[in-house]
Amino acid sequence: MTPLPENDVAALRGKLETLRTELDTLLSSSAEGARPVDLDQPIGRLSRVDALQQQSMLAANRTAAMRRRQQVEAALLRIDEDEYGECASCGEDIDPRRLAAQPEAPLCVTCQERRER
Repeated sequence: MTPLPENDVAALRGKLETLRTELDTLLSSSAEGARPVDLDQPIGRLSRVDALQQQSMLAANRTAAMRRRQQVEAALLRIDEDEYGECASCGEDIDPRRLAAQPEAPLCVTCQERRER
C-alpha cells in the first residue's frame, strides 16, 4: 500500500475531528426530541400522529448519526494505527477522492459496491 502523504492525513484527521464534533452536537441537541411521545398529552389526534411521525424520523436520523459517529471513531483509530486509507476488505488503497468526500470510509469503492449488492 502506498501511504497517503502526511499533510493529507493531517487534513483528513481535521475533517474527521470536525465531523465528530458536529455529530456530537447533533446527537445532544436531538436527544430531547427522541423521547417517546406522551400519548396522554392533551393534543389533537392529528397532532399526535404528526408528533409520532416526527419522533420516528428523528429516531432514524439519530441512529444514522450514531452509526456515522462510530465510523468516524474507527477512522481516527486507523489513522493512529497507520492503517488509514487502506480498504478494510481487500487491503487496496482507497482513492484519495473518496476519502476527501467521505473521510470515514473504511472500504474502497469496489468493495463498497460489492457490499451494497
